[in-house]
Amino acid sequence: MASSSSTIPAAADERDRKRKRAGDETETGGVKGRRQEAPSRWRTRREHEIYSSKLLDALRLVRAGRGPSAAREVRQAADRALAVAARGRSRWSRAVLLLASRSRARAHRVRLSSRAPAPQPQGRRPSMDASTSSSVSRSSSAPALARKAQELGRLVPGCRKLPFPALLSEASDYIAALEMQVRAMAALAQALASVAPSSPSPSPS
Repeated sequence: MASSSSTIPAAADERDRKRKRAGDETETGGVKGRRQEAPSRWRTRREHEIYSSKLLDALRLVRAGRGPSAAREVRQAADRALAVAARGRSRWSRAVLLLASRSRARAHRVRLSSRAPAPQPQGRRPSMDASTSSSVSRSSSAPALARKAQELGRLVPGCRKLPFPALLSEASDYIAALEMQVRAMAALAQALASVAPSSPSPSPS
């Protein structure tokens, strides 16, 4: 009689544990499903609107012109607006903003140096030393995956020395941001084309 009474609470405890484990699995599956369904922040309408407004503000500061210099200024303005829209939450956005500030400082120094007398030309550049040549040979003999990681690190701003998992995270965020940049610039170009005055058709002779 005592054995049967002791087995009843044990069976009840076992049922409670199974029920709790099933509930935890269901909750975990629901969280995973919500994470998979959650869109990337660069694909939301809010981020698109924020970047579009910052892009317009940046393009207003670009001087009107033609040629490679004007195209470079437009590209730099678009990249700065993208980094500002990222709010410094990623390494690549901080690197873009830092590069922009250094470019402005360099341009300021060039304007100041143009007023000063030109310096005397220096001698020829020294040849590559043995340590540099050995590092180049080591990089050329690196495995294929390491070489691809190095190439990816050069493409993503500020990510040359990141470990591979962090590099993949930065690269995926950077690619999603660039995709949104392309969509925003295409929508802006379409809007400007729709309001641009059409050229008058030639009168028949």
